Amino acid sequence: MIAHISGKLIQKQPNSIIVDVGGVGYELNVPLSTFYDLGEVGATVGLRVHTHVREDALQLFGFRTEAEKKLFLLLNSVSGIGPKLAITVLSGLSTEELIQAIRAGNLTKLTGIPGVGKKTAERMLVELKDKVAAILPPGLEDATTPVLAQTGDVMREDVISALVNLGYVRAQAEKAIGAVLKETPDANFTTALKQSLRMLAK
Repeated sequence: MIAHISGKLIQKQPNSIIVDVGGVGYELNVPLSTFYDLGEVGATVGLRVHTHVREDALQLFGFRTEAEKKLFLLLNSVSGIGPKLAITVLSGLSTEELIQAIRAGNLTKLTGIPGVGKKTAERMLVELKDKVAAILPPGLEDATTPVLAQTGDVMREDVISALVNLGYVRAQAEKAIGAVLKETPDANFTTALKQSLRMLAK
């Protein structure tokens, strides 16, 4: 069972990275919150890992914090939520926002995440409301995410690709990033993606 990986980041894209560990490249699925914190290709990274074993595949899921990993495992325990949707949920809201939404019974916020319907959101509230309170120590806040420098059409297409990977249709993604760049033309990738997600969640 692989529980932690440290090595050189050799490839990154929203929700998927490859880390070189002693000459072996490990592909990991990661939430966007972890993706933001990884730095550039070539950087040394260390991630907590969950190894998901199926009959036909072995998948690795990486997280920057223990809280993210614990929340992923809790989400994965909910009926109807598999690892892929759990990553999407963690990408749609920060750890703190997700915990607050679950504790407050905020169905609207939860159903704003792609792939999370009303029944799934209701199961999350019923099964996790009492469990999520223990994940974050009082006063703990997410670390400030680094600015990813990227501009122009390349950045726009990367944001659209990230949103499509999260389950939004391309037309929705294009409309959201178009509105964001109209309001904030000099937005970097991280800012543009976060603002697009907020717009789509309304």
